[in-house]
Formats: sequence, structure tokens, C-alpha cells
Amino acid sequence: MVTTESVARPRPSDPADRRLWDIAATVVDPEVPVLTIEDLGILRSVRTTGAGVVVEITPTYSGCPAVDAIRDDITTALKGSGIENVAVNVVLAPAWTTDWMSQAGRDKLDEYGIAPPAPRRSDGVVGLGLGIRCPHCGSLHTRETSHFGSTSCKALYVCLRCQEPFDYFKGH
Repeated sequence: MVTTESVARPRPSDPADRRLWDIAATVVDPEVPVLTIEDLGILRSVRTTGAGVVVEITPTYSGCPAVDAIRDDITTALKGSGIENVAVNVVLAPAWTTDWMSQAGRDKLDEYGIAPPAPRRSDGVVGLGLGIRCPHCGSLHTRETSHFGSTSCKALYVCLRCQEPFDYFKGH
């Protein structure tokens, strides 16, 4: 089955490029260190060219302040594996969507105390969200207190049942 995730981020079919992908995929997001860039869905492609290795990433927001750190970490990871010429390009189109996040990434967010976005339905039906589930107690009785949380890709919520604040990774 072809998914939005697999179309947006096709893993390389070439074994050498796939090995390089696997190295780049270990880089963690500096703002949410329990997620790798693969979990988050911002790793778009890795390929070998005549000039070296080219990696493409798409940030969660076009002005994401973590892009430079991610670029440096990818370069460091690949150079640490013996790759000398590394270029990391930022690709803004198509824009990143939470649909590109892996289920493992959603699970890691939840375990970390950040409410993950729900995946979109693939059958074309628009679901009606009843609320953002509290990652602490599971209640849907929550309220947004600030559209921007600890980073611009998250909103700040509070659970009206357990009274705990939490970040929600915004979907778009």
C-alpha cells in the first residue's frame, strides 16, 4: 500500500544509499530529543552523487530554528562514518505534514509527555476530533492555553482532569 509517508520519504533502493540513510536517520531532533529526524518525517532523501552525498530535509516549519543544528548533526554523523563530502539541502515543497511522522515517532512523543497528532484517515473521511488526549491521564477534557508551546511546532495545553500542562505537537 502506498502511503503519504512512503511517497514523501521514499527509502533509497540502492544498498549503499540505504546505508547512508540509516546513518542520517539516527540524528535526533534537538527540540524533541526522543525523536529521530526519520521518526519526525523530515528526512526526505539521501543519495550519492559524483560530488559526494546529498541529504534533503524538510523542516516542520519554514523558519524552524533547529534546521542548522540538524544540518550540522547529519554532516557530523556521515563524516563520522567516513563520508567526506556531505551537502544537506533544505526542501520546503511540499511542505512538511504530520502525516510524515512514523507511528513509532507518535508513540515516542506520547511516552515523553507530548500529545502526538492523530494520523489523517486514508479513506477521505474527515474525522471530528473531540479533544486532544492528555498524555498523562488519557483524558480528552483538555484546553489549549497557548497556540505556541516550548517551540513553534507545539501548542501548550492543560488537562482539566489531572491539571497537568503538556505540549501538543500541532498537525498541519
